[in-house]
Amino acid sequence: MNADLDNIALEVKARKNITFLGLDINSPVFFISSGLAIIFSCLVLVYPEASNQLLSDTRNFVVARFDTLFTVSMSAFTVIIFFLIMSPFGKIRLGRKDSATEFSFLSWVCMLFAAGVGIGMTFYGAAEPLSYYTGVFGTPLNVTPESEEAYRLAFSATIFHWGINAWSVYAIIGLSLAFFSYNWKLPLTIRSIFYPLLGDKIWGWQGDVIDIIAVLATLFGLATSLGLGAQQASSGLYYLFDIPNTLLSQSLVIIFITTVAIFSVYQGLAKGVKVLSNINIGLALLLLSFVVLAGPTYQIISSYGENLVAYFQDITRLSNWSRPDDQQWYRDWTIFYWAWWISWSPFVGMFIARISKGRTIREFLSVVMFAPLLFCLVWFSSFGETAIFQFQEGIGELSKPVSDISLVLFYMLDNLLFPTFTSLFALCMLVLFFVTSSDSGSLVINTITSGGKDNTPRIQRVIWAIIQGLIAVVLLVGGGSYALSAIQSGAISMALPFIFILIAATISLLRGVYIEVYDPQKMKDIYGR
Repeated sequence: MNADLDNIALEVKARKNITFLGLDINSPVFFISSGLAIIFSCLVLVYPEASNQLLSDTRNFVVARFDTLFTVSMSAFTVIIFFLIMSPFGKIRLGRKDSATEFSFLSWVCMLFAAGVGIGMTFYGAAEPLSYYTGVFGTPLNVTPESEEAYRLAFSATIFHWGINAWSVYAIIGLSLAFFSYNWKLPLTIRSIFYPLLGDKIWGWQGDVIDIIAVLATLFGLATSLGLGAQQASSGLYYLFDIPNTLLSQSLVIIFITTVAIFSVYQGLAKGVKVLSNINIGLALLLLSFVVLAGPTYQIISSYGENLVAYFQDITRLSNWSRPDDQQWYRDWTIFYWAWWISWSPFVGMFIARISKGRTIREFLSVVMFAPLLFCLVWFSSFGETAIFQFQEGIGELSKPVSDISLVLFYMLDNLLFPTFTSLFALCMLVLFFVTSSDSGSLVINTITSGGKDNTPRIQRVIWAIIQGLIAVVLLVGGGSYALSAIQSGAISMALPFIFILIAATISLLRGVYIEVYDPQKMKDIYGR
């Protein structure tokens, strides 16, 4: 049976693939997704005001009409993952029973983590808890700013946005891709997840639509992270070297990072992305250790347990979608985060799937869900406690509420030891996270648009790295003074169609693992294998 599966895999990977100017591509997915991305970029540049208004209106519509869908879906994904961990399905190994892992456990964790949250955690590490506490952009559950309850929710709400609910999306799509690719020998593309539901129709237009939506969602999700990273990097350059923080400087940062990412993605997964991911985590741990030791150390360390307990105590309240008291905060923060994770899920999910062969479902889900939770707990508690401490004690620039959250990290470091060196260090770390996200995304998009192949010409990865940078720059320029809002609007808009794909993928995954464990003969008969 395994030989038959391998033959089918080779056959389906060749379907619709053509050689075009030296490229090995799935023609409908490659041309339509790249064409739409380029057309969108041109329209935003030619009609910036109209495009920005359209993006803003679309975002407002999605948030107002589908906020409950996002919240309920995220909670449902989390419950299903816990079920899979505890069920007999957890014993299934991704690949054949004797499949060996490709990467060490440490490298595996570093890569999945660096690709998943690196830029965002650097940007929001100190800023998000401080913003919730001071109420600059509203407070969770409409509590009184600077109160004891605001202090508690500053951390539980932040960890809620970055914890197990967020990673449940990555876990669902990543597990689905890994399972159907390594166990059912289907190509590593989003369409393969739907074989139990659609059968051979996944090779038709239905599968093309699924993959195209995945590519576009990934592009806009990455553009959001690149926009955040560019804004903070530009703020850092202004803070350190007095270089004006303008759209031009932010665009130049993206162009520079894209250039570096092109070099990395050209090297491939093992030589480029793996090395950078390990370096990223090393730098992040150094900066984290410095903040813990140079900041209010006792307060930071004692907060870890308190914030973890508060997180689990408040998770139900924060998951409630019927909340008129803090509707604006809920939509601006929670729904934005859920949309951001959803739009990133095809990228991070496929990347995690590519590096997870040989792991059991139980190991895969446990690590993907809980390792990031623990790191986020320590990271946000350390940076957030330090920032809030400086605000409460009236120290430096953080002694008053800060409206430009891209500067909070640098203001916080300015009040610790070696401020210039640590700010420059943080800036370099941010750039490397930036590069890792860009080159990882390029590898993933290239895999989707080549029908699941991973041995394609290197120039294809380069093309997608360029398109990613182009969209991020275009959204910055087209958004004008509302550049970051325009980028976020794009991510939220593309998350809507993909949430329905995620829901269907979850159903298909449950059906697939059931057949795998309880009815292998049915799998062979029904699916013609």
